[in-house]
Amino acid sequence: MDGKNLTRRAFLAASTGTIAAVASSRVPVYANAGKKAGKLAIKGGKPVRTKKWPAWPQWDESAEEHVISILRSGNWFRGRGSTVTTFEKKYAELLGARRCICTFNGTNALLTAMHVLDIGVGDEVIVSPYTFIATYNVVIGSSALPVFADTDPETLQINPDKIEERITRKTKAIMPVHILGLPANMDKIMAIAKKHNLIVIEDACQAWLAEWRGKKCGTLGDLGCFSFQNSKHLPIGEGGAIVGNDEELMDRVMSYHNCGRPYGSVKRTSSYPIIGTNRRMLEYQAAVGLSQIKRLESDTARRNENAGYLTSRIKDIPGIIPHKLYEGVTRAAYHLYPFRYKKEHFNNAPRDKFLAALRAEGVPCSGGYGPQYRDGLIEEALNSKNFKRSFSKARLDKYRRELNYPGNDQLCREAVWIGQNMLLGSRSDTGDIADAILKVYENRDKLA
Repeated sequence: MDGKNLTRRAFLAASTGTIAAVASSRVPVYANAGKKAGKLAIKGGKPVRTKKWPAWPQWDESAEEHVISILRSGNWFRGRGSTVTTFEKKYAELLGARRCICTFNGTNALLTAMHVLDIGVGDEVIVSPYTFIATYNVVIGSSALPVFADTDPETLQINPDKIEERITRKTKAIMPVHILGLPANMDKIMAIAKKHNLIVIEDACQAWLAEWRGKKCGTLGDLGCFSFQNSKHLPIGEGGAIVGNDEELMDRVMSYHNCGRPYGSVKRTSSYPIIGTNRRMLEYQAAVGLSQIKRLESDTARRNENAGYLTSRIKDIPGIIPHKLYEGVTRAAYHLYPFRYKKEHFNNAPRDKFLAALRAEGVPCSGGYGPQYRDGLIEEALNSKNFKRSFSKARLDKYRRELNYPGNDQLCREAVWIGQNMLLGSRSDTGDIADAILKVYENRDKLA
């Protein structure tokens, strides 16, 4: 990936005296920027980058023999093979967790965790509003009420200082989401959970190998859930996992996800299995997972290195605010690299104009999640027979009045995402991202 660096930095053409002044912080770093910037690609100029970015997912041809042997054997179900069990053991070891049980996707890992922890009808679960819609869906699908604590725009995580004000006598659990692979503030969250005797389910579906004070995300709460969907850092196409350190609890996970068959401490009380469902991972899914797990550590290290470099390059560009990591974060996963865009520093150009200009420079990007609690999904749930039976009209009316999250609304207006695959290239590749952002800033008067 060590292609030629196509960067162009007009501000470095300043005089030696100006550079010295910049170094001593007597003038803004980009005080003279804009005069020598190249024409924006969206206006007909030459793009900063024309090379392709690293593809994702990346297949390991050495895994083909294993996958094909499973397909030819006909032993595709985990009950007739050992590959799922092997993958579970390897993933648990990688995370430092006692146990891991795999499911056929991350959503069903979360649903299984909700069930075995007895979260359901009439319960309330505190969650972050800034997350993939599956987090909302698993709470609603369990007939529980997703109660949102506002987002901290600087970290993109649930604001721990907003959690306690959302706790009611019906609150059963907190579901922190390590969104984009950036760890939530687990010190504060675990302290609040302990104080109020609440369950903690970590939605770590985007946080493979992310760490909080040296411990892997997903291993700090009662249960942690992961996704191995096609875009994820450990891609299987579809797949998920639940990890935990409580043997009896993990026995319940195993039993429930396997049609309620007794397992370990979960004993049959009659001639029939206990209540359960089928959420098992398949043998050939696990074989793909075993091939992909080999690269997870090195890829995570490279993403972190390139993310740090990108932050160093863009942090002083006016109107560009890189994400903040909490003091307790010892490693992020960077499923996406986020920063915030302040239009007042870009001639008041709307974010969509900035995104279009950045894409034209050869840097794919997006604006991330919107305020999903206003898109009709929540209201549909509140109006359902199930919710009207489970919650009083007074509670649902109060819930509607509380759907006001200024921190999250701000983030939804300002966020810009860069894909994880773009952090798998060289430092030169990462520099192209920074150069493109700088170029757009230097041409901010041309964005309108």
